[in-house]
Amino acid sequence: MSTETTTAGAPSAAAPSAPATFTARDGKGILITEPAMKQLGALISQQGEGRVLRVGVRSGGCSGMSYTMDFISADAIRADDEQYTYEPDGAPSFRVVCDPKSLLYIYGMQLDFSSALIGGGFNFTNPNASQTCGCGSSFAV
Repeated sequence: MSTETTTAGAPSAAAPSAPATFTARDGKGILITEPAMKQLGALISQQGEGRVLRVGVRSGGCSGMSYTMDFISADAIRADDEQYTYEPDGAPSFRVVCDPKSLLYIYGMQLDFSSALIGGGFNFTNPNASQTCGCGSSFAV
């Protein structure tokens, strides 16, 4: 198991209209906006003890690759997974794990959350993607 665990720091500086993002102290992993942090904090508390969020990519989707997010048991963390700990304000901390292959495709990605009735949910902004699909969950590199 990867021994590197980092803690989310204070929100990084952003344009006034952009939501604040939380990053790991060493700058690795995914950027998570404040709305996504709050939503993930609420979801992880509903999952119960010993659950972590696994993010990754898989082949498929409209553009060739699609994002995956799922809560898994901490027992399912693999030895080569990278782990990051995030601490949202007013919510319990949670861990995010990602396999090394997926991390190559999503390094620097921003995860946001919208509560809009149409187009709401988790949204991915990936600087590594050369093409994205209108659904927002598929991309190509």
